[in-house]
Amino acid sequence: MSLVYSLRKNRLFMIGFVVCAFWVIIALVAPFIVPYDPLAQNMEERFCSPSLTHFFGTDHLGRDILSRLLMGSRTSLSASLLTIVFASLVGVIYGGVAGYAGGAVDEVMMRFAELVQAFPTIILAMVISAALGPSLFHTLLAMIIVWWPNFARLMRSAVIQIRSSEYIEAANSMGSSKTRIFFRDILPNSISSILVMATVDFGSSILLFSGLSFLGLGSPPPAPEWGAMVSDGASYISSWWMGLFPGLALLTLSMSANFIGDGMRDYLDPRLRKEVK
Repeated sequence: MSLVYSLRKNRLFMIGFVVCAFWVIIALVAPFIVPYDPLAQNMEERFCSPSLTHFFGTDHLGRDILSRLLMGSRTSLSASLLTIVFASLVGVIYGGVAGYAGGAVDEVMMRFAELVQAFPTIILAMVISAALGPSLFHTLLAMIIVWWPNFARLMRSAVIQIRSSEYIEAANSMGSSKTRIFFRDILPNSISSILVMATVDFGSSILLFSGLSFLGLGSPPPAPEWGAMVSDGASYISSWWMGLFPGLALLTLSMSANFIGDGMRDYLDPRLRKEVK
């Protein structure tokens, strides 16, 4: 109950929660509320500015931007969520094994993780996506590959800190297996930091996926996706509505995810908890 009460007092967290909940609801009901077919082209209605007929206007192919924006929320949200979920799973297992094994195993495993991190995230994701070919699956795979080392390093640090605790030594002296100690004692005590990173990184993953789509490496056309819609808008500057509305959607969703992550971090970090109460 204290968690709910503390987070409710954090205004930025509540703003982020409401905005994220709004976009989640939109993504769930989008197929039932779109005013037009998001893929339907009407060359007679190209570049229509916002009006009562098309609230957000139309694009260079006469497609309704509001309909494409609503349906695009499903792609952006699901892609970012899947990236964070699978990247965190890989990172937790990888970092947990490295930190608990220690010694040469730890050195070799973490040097490989640092090798992946040495490349700029967007550049490495672009190279992988371009090499595999433009598709939603390939983009997700590229994002997971560049993202898991962040979770691995965090998990390794948490495991190294926890494994020297007295209760871990007691479990070892009682003959508990390493697997049992890891899943029963170490993982539950390190999950809070993983949860905070996952929440904060969710907003960044939205921007990364949209950036790849902006460059033509995301969902192949004509699938509606916010990054690709912003890219279309950049090609037709005079039709300002083409890039403005999907850009605002990206801004609100990524910022709200960051607000939620900051609120969770403030509550779970003992040094910041006093400020939240």
